[in-house]
Amino acid sequence: MKNVVVLIGSGSIGQAIARRVGAGNHIVLGDLKIEAAEAAAKIFENAGFEVSTVAVDISSRSSILNLIEHARQFGAIKNLINAAGVSPSQASVEKILQVDLYGTAVLLEEFGKVIADGGSGVVISSQSGHRLGALTEEQNAKLATSPTEELLSIDFLKEITDTLKAYQYSKRCNVLRVMYEATIWGKRGATINSISPGIIITPLAADELKGPRGEGYRNMLKASPAGRAGTPDEVGDLAEFLMSSRGRFISGADFLIDGGTTASYWYGDLQYLKKTH
Repeated sequence: MKNVVVLIGSGSIGQAIARRVGAGNHIVLGDLKIEAAEAAAKIFENAGFEVSTVAVDISSRSSILNLIEHARQFGAIKNLINAAGVSPSQASVEKILQVDLYGTAVLLEEFGKVIADGGSGVVISSQSGHRLGALTEEQNAKLATSPTEELLSIDFLKEITDTLKAYQYSKRCNVLRVMYEATIWGKRGATINSISPGIIITPLAADELKGPRGEGYRNMLKASPAGRAGTPDEVGDLAEFLMSSRGRFISGADFLIDGGTTASYWYGDLQYLKKTH
């Protein structure tokens, strides 16, 4: 029996993190599309990792429980990496809230019941959550602590009609939910944090930069403090630190890794973006 690393969402960022924490462990690759998980598994296996795959829909509690049952066959679940989600251009308001908001909350809840002592998890959120204005203390508390099965019934979430707003609220909820769950995971000797990346070059992002909205994205990156997009490996390096022995005093925190884009969005050269967001 080995320690188990569970990765949900087999894209470039999730793979970069799993490569850094998966050596000598069993990696479970979960994805909505089993063919995507299997394609990623071949890459890992060719690099010497031990891997298994499973189809998972994080908007379904039963699917998450099936994932956990699969993972526990191989040993204690030591690490959770949630890199799954849908974007504003990919899905409806309802689907975004079901997957990115509710699904992530259920995932944290269920893995918090089985995570091993000394274990750790990271949730890949987004800079979009930092572009949402300040919420009230009551709204924060509802997003952070409401029973998972009541989340989608929260009054202000039911009023959302725009997919970008749904995405922003979902990502803000991810960060708040991580804070709440950190108090529970800590009782099992485990840590949980979130990472909020900006534009990271993945195959999808590369296509966007070359697409009809590419010029706007390129100008935005050029005007950001870093002057460029990020790479999956830079997110992987941050996640590795958080999940290592050096990160044991860090839990319930969110880390913005966007080259300063959010800072510029609120206070710098990118304030013009507020008009389109």
